[in-house]
Amino acid sequence: MDSRRILITGLSSHWGGRLAQALEREPRVEAIIGVDTADPRHELDRTEFVRVDTEHARIRRIVNAASIDTLVDTRLVADPLAVSVSHAHEINVLGTRNILAACDGEDSPVRKVVFKSSAHWYGCGPNDPAFFTEEMERAAPPRSALERDVVLAEQDVLEFSARNRDSTVTVLRVTNGIGGDLRSSHLALLGLPVVPTIFGFDPRCQFIHEDDIVGVLEHSVRNDLPGVFNAAADGVLTLSEVVSLLGKTMLPILPPWGTGFAASQLRRLGLPVPVEMIRQLRYGRGLDNRRLKASGYTYRYTTREAVLKLRAHQRLRPLLRSGAESYRYEREVEEFLRWSPSVQEARTREREAIDDGSARAPMTGYDELTVDELVGVIGSMEGDALGRLREYEAAHRARPAVLEALDHHLARKGFEDAAS
Repeated sequence: MDSRRILITGLSSHWGGRLAQALEREPRVEAIIGVDTADPRHELDRTEFVRVDTEHARIRRIVNAASIDTLVDTRLVADPLAVSVSHAHEINVLGTRNILAACDGEDSPVRKVVFKSSAHWYGCGPNDPAFFTEEMERAAPPRSALERDVVLAEQDVLEFSARNRDSTVTVLRVTNGIGGDLRSSHLALLGLPVVPTIFGFDPRCQFIHEDDIVGVLEHSVRNDLPGVFNAAADGVLTLSEVVSLLGKTMLPILPPWGTGFAASQLRRLGLPVPVEMIRQLRYGRGLDNRRLKASGYTYRYTTREAVLKLRAHQRLRPLLRSGAESYRYEREVEEFLRWSPSVQEARTREREAIDDGSARAPMTGYDELTVDELVGVIGSMEGDALGRLREYEAAHRARPAVLEALDHHLARKGFEDAAS
């Protein structure tokens, strides 16, 4: 692993925060710097946070001062309903240009750039192939502001790559992500008790689990992967199969004509849906993922498995929500938690409580969960929580199926010692 000093842009995003957590577990990484305009939303141990916008001179100062060798840009807005059209353009196009400018030139220490892009680069239409490969061009010009932004951002990245031949530049075209911790237009639609669809259409659906998005980003940091790579899980499902696996019902109430009209009908139902999703509800989209697998990445979940995990999260979300408060970043508190001798002593006492069996259940309602329900929850938990849960389970009920699932996920997350 050549990446030692890593800069993550968009640290407060879901992907930036989770990637930082994953990289913190790699002892060969010397420094992780995260930049954003908002506070981090994930608990981090050794990632240094700098509140800064994407003005290239400021980013350049950080790059040079910290001798950054690897940049991971996770900021791209792939959901058009997340922010306004103008703000998305600032983030996706202008922000990307500024960040690339901060890493440009022979005097820059940056030797690797990983850019998280989107499958929106391909668009979505009636004459699309069954699976897009990375060599294929768009069948038509961008049909929306978001697609245009993605195309322009990738163009800037590829021009940066041409100017900096000594740097490895990786572009990841990520398909629609799903997972219990995500919020997106697709998940809002699939979260409804009855899923509205377009009359006469049953499009193919391909997803990628949120753990695999983080895994693909981490894989790109660990390895030199020049070029463009599709990031999508194995297998496709029809929309009717997805809805059935989620235990829901399809309601084909949208007219098969007029994308804008269909979107307006959904807005009348209180569900704002972007035109990009309407096209996917009509035509679907599939990505060929063989190039990324040939680079050595192994997907943790197929499209079908990702949907089944989403169903488990949807069923258990009330319990998961009641188990812990959301993380809130406060600089002074972070410094205290990381360095205070009192905190270190408290952690020692907590571990001793687990050892002597006096620790409380790690989650409200834990003892009432069945084995199947627990196995469904375990995959969504972070490494530290998994380790504590395993210790508690081993000291109390010691159910073989639960312990096996915990060991499996601990090993996946790089905690082999904790799982032994």
